[in-house]
Amino acid sequence: MLSLQKASNILGAFSAEQPEWGVRALSAHLGVPRATAHAYLAGLTEAGFLRRTPHGKYRLSWHIAEMGAQLTSSLPWFQDARALLTRLALDVRAVAFLCVLEGEDVVAAIRERHPDADIDLPLDVYLPATATASGKLLYVYAGMTPRTFAHCTQSSITTPDEWKTEVARVRRLGYAYSIEEWIPGQCTLAVPYHHGGSVVASIGVQMSAGRYLREERQIRARVMDVVREAEELG
Repeated sequence: MLSLQKASNILGAFSAEQPEWGVRALSAHLGVPRATAHAYLAGLTEAGFLRRTPHGKYRLSWHIAEMGAQLTSSLPWFQDARALLTRLALDVRAVAFLCVLEGEDVVAAIRERHPDADIDLPLDVYLPATATASGKLLYVYAGMTPRTFAHCTQSSITTPDEWKTEVARVRRLGYAYSIEEWIPGQCTLAVPYHHGGSVVASIGVQMSAGRYLREERQIRARVMDVVREAEELG
């Protein structure tokens, strides 16, 4: 999983604003040794996920787009959820996200960032289930119990009793939140996204703890309204 996380962090660094990376710049951006960045860039290029430019830098390959198209075409709800996520980021002026479960892993499948969001776009693709709003929500709706607890901050859930209390809260409220449990100074809110009578993903927003705690009620109401309206139209 550690190797997959490093590879996903490297792929996640490529964006419309930063379509190319050199080894030195990427190692500095991710805070990893230059040799590590080079090894992963070379491996991802050999696997077909990246391509080398004539100037010795790296770009995403079309293989990524092909795989993405195959995945999204197999999920009938995905395109509507993507449009919903864009609307949510615009309405709440924050980082909006959609997360899904892959086995026991919580995966951030899409993220959108409003230009006025008060945090940067996170790079992590695999999220700690017990320390994030999406992880809590997806595990509860799937009836899953975590094998371990991620101690990310002093606020993280670290015992079965704390987890049991959190499960009861999520079931009672119908949504989940994480207050500085994953990243110090940041909060997340997640609500279930339904398709075909089942919860297929979590959708929510991420922002600074200061803003979330000031505007919690309004933010929660807006997120729930936007998702509910989208599900009704779908």
